[in-house]
Parts: sequence; C-alpha cells; structure tokens
Amino acid sequence: MTIINENFLKLQAGYLFPEIGKRRRAFQAANPNAKIISMGIGDVTQPLAPAVIEAMKIAVEEMGRKETFHGYDDEGIGYKFLREAIRQNDFKARGVDIDIDEIIVSDGAKCDTGNIQEIFGLDNVIAVTDPVYPVYVDTNVMAGRTGTAAGQGRYNGIVYMPCTEKNNFVPEPPKEKADLIYLCFPNNPTGAVATKEQLSKWVDYAKKHKSIILFDAAYERYISQPDIPHSIYEVAGAKDVAIEFRSYSKTSGFTGVRCAFTVIPKQLKAYTKVGQPVEVCPVWKRRQCTKFNGVSYITQCGAAAIYSEKGKKQVQETIDIYMKNASLIRKTLSEIGYTVYGGVNAPYIWLKTPEGTGSWEFFDKLLKEAHVVTTPGAGFGAAGEGYVRLTAFGLPENVKEALERIKAIS
Repeated sequence: MTIINENFLKLQAGYLFPEIGKRRRAFQAANPNAKIISMGIGDVTQPLAPAVIEAMKIAVEEMGRKETFHGYDDEGIGYKFLREAIRQNDFKARGVDIDIDEIIVSDGAKCDTGNIQEIFGLDNVIAVTDPVYPVYVDTNVMAGRTGTAAGQGRYNGIVYMPCTEKNNFVPEPPKEKADLIYLCFPNNPTGAVATKEQLSKWVDYAKKHKSIILFDAAYERYISQPDIPHSIYEVAGAKDVAIEFRSYSKTSGFTGVRCAFTVIPKQLKAYTKVGQPVEVCPVWKRRQCTKFNGVSYITQCGAAAIYSEKGKKQVQETIDIYMKNASLIRKTLSEIGYTVYGGVNAPYIWLKTPEGTGSWEFFDKLLKEAHVVTTPGAGFGAAGEGYVRLTAFGLPENVKEALERIKAIS
C-alpha cells in the first residue's frame, strides 16, 4: 500500500491564484463578450529589455557552435560572470560586502523561498507576517512543520504576526521564540516597506534567539525613497542571521524566462540538536546541486545584461512605467473615496474594501460589475480580510480603463 504525504491534505483550499483563475474563467464563460482586465495576479506585461534580448541572441549563437557551447555550469550555482555582476551592482554599490561564493543563482525566488525550508529541521518554529505570500506557509505545511488547520487560513504551530493599519503593516518581533522568520520588503501583498531601524529590531531578535531571517527582497528595485534599505545586509549584523532572496521576474520581466538568486553569508550558522554550529551556505549548495542542474547559460547571459549601462537604463524605464501605473491607481482610488496603501515603493496597492464588505465579496463585485480582476486579501491570511490587492503590472491603457470602470460602479 502506497502511503500519501498526509501533510498535503492539511492545506485548507486550492492555491490562491488558481482559485482566482477559476472564478475568472467561470465569469468569462457566462459572459463571453466581457473584456476582463486583470489587476490581480502579479505577472508583468512589458517586454524584456533590448539589452537582454541582444545578450540572449549572442548566447544562442554561442550554443550553436562546438567551440562555444555550454552545458552545465561548473558548480550548478551560477556562472561567475553573473554572480560577479550581482556582487558589484546589487551589493557593493550599496556599501555591502558580499563574497561571490555566497551568491547562488536559481530559477526563481518563489522556488527558493519554498525550497529553503528543506535544509532546516522539522522541529523549528516558523514565524510569518499576516497577510503573507502563501508559499511561505504552504511549503512548511507540506513538509510537516505545522499543526492542523486552525481556520481563517491559519495553522497551529505557526507564529503569526498581524500587519495592520495600526502598525503600518510592519510588525514588531514576537514575544515568543521563533526559529525561522519570513519577512518580505517591499511587501507582497501590502506594498509596505521597512526602515533600517525596523529591520535592526529583527536582526537583534534573531541574534538573541539564534534564529534565521528569510528575507524576500524580490521587489527592491521599486524602492524610491533614499532612506529605505534595499537589502537586509545594509543593517549591521544582518549577515550573521539572514538569508536574502532576489528575483529578476518583477524587476526585469523574467517571469517567463526564470532567473533569481539567493545570498547566504558564510558566517550564517544553524545548529545541530546538540548545539554544534553548522554553516548554512554549503548545505544549501549541496541541496541545489543534488536537486537542480542550474539556470541555462542563455538565461544567465540575459540576466547579466541587466547590469550593463544600457540594461540598467532600459530596466529602469520599465519600472517607471509600472510605478506610474501605481501612482495613478493610488490617486484615482483615493479620489473616489477608497483607503489605499502601498504603491510608492512597491508595485502593489492594498485597497481597503468598503465597510462591511468581505475580500472575496468585493472581488466578485469588481469582476461582475467592472470586469476587473483583483486579489482578495483574505487569500493572504486572516489579517488580509477586508482588503484586496491590485498590481501595477498592467499595460497603462488597461490600467486607465480599469480605473474608469471602478469609478463608474463606486
């Protein structure tokens, strides 16, 4: 008799975004002439930068010649040309000293934030913000690191840290001890950012409890305010207690190309059950080399081109398009009476639903009456109830039309 992993059966519902797709398809089938505009799922719409395309074309030609063909990269953790570009541009340029061997290239931050939990023991207590990106929770449920479902999208055995209007959607460290702490800034879904002072509290907490912070910085390129840190390593002592995840998906349009990287400083330690310190970086590399054969040479060449002068300029032009969308969404929704957050240092807008209206109820209203798709806040956790998330990744003309429709039904 084959036994199923019963931890998967704990999952309380289908993954959030397939559920959104299911409702959208049902509405479209019943209303075939309706033009639906999506402001829900955070997929990008602008094409890859010309510098990226040029670099990938050259790489394709190289792959067609015997003398320049590339198979697996040497270590399966990324070619040195890309890791050096990352080290220089993403960290050294901001005063952070990261060694090239501390950078591990992968096919996505979603994969890395989900897979990283594999290298830690099941008896670790995890802490997550609420609302939260579902991958952080669901992958730990699948692994068996949580208890049973507790309702409202929560699970026993997890430390939840509510992010609300009262704390500006940036929680304080919990009173209880947590071993693995998931943080995401700029935040998905709320669009909130954390100051260096706020992150310092987390670093102090992690040092006190010998915890590890899993810091998702996938949206750091959208930060516009100069005093907001782009990396947790800009905080003193963070390299002792934090792993950082980065992605090219939302910053450079790589959602359909797949490339990201994780940084694990050499001094970062976890511990055996008897208290012996263990370097985490080699363990993650071992996991990756065993289960993953690396990102394609063509893709890595495209990612490296982002750091060229032309690439930087072109990527920034794309980000400016999205942030102009975000500004328009904030302005328009505020003018018609909604309370909105985010959209300044992040491509997400966190919209408070009208008094007494649930997240899914408001989602259905916008879909059925305005033909606009959003993301219900309740899908991100109990504290997300009463909000919906809108993304700024749409085409500008579609964003404008969607806002006009929302105005018409408000």
